[in-house]
Parts: sequence; structure tokens; C-alpha cells
Amino acid sequence: MRTGVLSTSVLLLFLGICTVVVAAGYPAEETQLFQVTGKVLCQDCSKGWNEWVNGAEPLKGAKVSVTCLDERSRIVQYASDLTDGAGDFVVNCHKYVNGKKLDPKNCFLRLVESPDPLCNIATNFAGGKTGLKLQRPAVVYRDTVKYVLGAFYYTTPMCDEPDTSILDDDQDDSKDGEQGNY
Repeated sequence: MRTGVLSTSVLLLFLGICTVVVAAGYPAEETQLFQVTGKVLCQDCSKGWNEWVNGAEPLKGAKVSVTCLDERSRIVQYASDLTDGAGDFVVNCHKYVNGKKLDPKNCFLRLVESPDPLCNIATNFAGGKTGLKLQRPAVVYRDTVKYVLGAFYYTTPMCDEPDTSILDDDQDDSKDGEQGNY
């Protein structure tokens, strides 16, 4: 009977020491996430130059997304977040997808939608409209990997520049091979 109690005590002591060793910060598994953070602002071009450049307002509820591709350019991860009252967002992405480690350099962030009906045209200032590839993490500390991006902007429809690279349908209808002269 005493031998059973003694062996149970030794086992409990051993498990207690193992718990203390793990809790003391000895190497544990690497974190499974990385973060992408930034800000979304509304910029109004109808104001004066100084107000336009320095007077952008935070856009609450704007949606941003991070899309990650594998080595064969297939989408393997999509994550999104809405901005808070200060226009800030934090998108958490998994480092491992289907057992394979993701290369964050194959991920890009882009603007998705704005909740503001007066400020809903995505600009490509800082790459928000076409997408900005992640380059280097700004923070790598213990189990934290964070990509801190700058500000991305929406603007008003009045400030949107028309795309003049698209030809009009009428211009394609030239008569008998004649060139359209202006």
C-alpha cells in the first residue's frame, strides 16, 4: 500500500515540475498567427490643399482584406476586418494552411468596401485599391509577428478621376478603314 502512495506522489511531483518548466517560458510551439494592421481614412478633395492633405477623417466600418496565395498563385487564405472608430484595423492570418507554412510575402492587403455613401471610392494611394503586398514585418518579438501598414484612403465620387484609357464603343466603329480624325 505504501509503495502505491509513494509512486503516486512521485508521479504527481514529476507532473508538477513539468508544468512549472513549461509555464516558465521554455520553448513552446511557435504562434500560429501573424497580424496585419493599418488605418483607413476618408479624404475629401473639395477642401483646400492643406485640409485635403492633413484633414483626412477616420472611416469607421470600412472593410479591408488580406488574401494569401500559395507558390502556384492559388488563393489559400482570405481574412478581413472592419475598421474601428479611429479607422484602425487588425487582420489575423494563419501561418499554416493545410499543414503548409504560408509565406507572408505572397499575401496582399486591399480595400474592400466603405460604409459611407459619401466617401466610397477606393483610391490607389498607398496601393489600397489594387492591393499592397506584405514585405517585412514591423514587429517580430517572441510569438508576435506584425505587419504595420500605413494609411489607405477612400474619397468622394466628386474626386474620382475618370478612366480615360478605355475606348468608347463609338470610336471602335470606324467606317471603311478610315481613321477617326479630331
